[in-house]
Amino acid sequence: MLSSSDGDIHYSSYIPENYEGSEPYALFITLPGWEGLYFQGVGANLVEDFGMDAPNYNDKMIILSTQLNDWGETSANQAIALTEYFLEHYNIDPEMVYLHGMSGGGETGSIVICKRPDLYTAYLMTSSKWDGDLNVLAEERTPVYMAIGEDDSYYGSGSLKEAYKTLHELYEQQGLTGDEIHELLVLDVKEQKYFFDRGFRDQHAGGLAFAHDKTIMGWLFGEH
Repeated sequence: MLSSSDGDIHYSSYIPENYEGSEPYALFITLPGWEGLYFQGVGANLVEDFGMDAPNYNDKMIILSTQLNDWGETSANQAIALTEYFLEHYNIDPEMVYLHGMSGGGETGSIVICKRPDLYTAYLMTSSKWDGDLNVLAEERTPVYMAIGEDDSYYGSGSLKEAYKTLHELYEQQGLTGDEIHELLVLDVKEQKYFFDRGFRDQHAGGLAFAHDKTIMGWLFGEH
């Protein structure tokens, strides 16, 4: 637990055994959905595999999985405070600070990445909707990948499609080419077959499968 001006921050952490502080490591912060909030009980955030699978992409990476209290401004501020704490107290490569948000955590993450886009290398948003200020994000040009089911049972896909369209237009107004925009912004909308093939009937619950998708996770850790 970390105390902050916005209240106590509850989280789980994985620090590799070979971390000694002499070499900079990557940092990955994952913000779980509703079932991983603090009131659900200690460790409820570990149901999602995004943090569990992350070491497969980089074994020199500190991993944090939060247990926040909601998906609004307070939780966004807490996620930022947690990131800043680890940047200050651990030897972290500032070019390898990754953020992920699933479902409600994705809403929080969209606020985080728009409040402090300078803190993060890239943001992966799964099965969620966009709440943050896209104008701020466009100025910083922090890369974002949005993954969701076409008929997500909780959010639908309309919010992310609209956020993608708006951000794409902002980049066009800056004079970026299509290829340059694609380096910064990806919208990945999955059809029902994707989820059936991975054992899920419900597209929102099926967002858990994104943690095991090497294309999606590889975008976050491999390309950035």
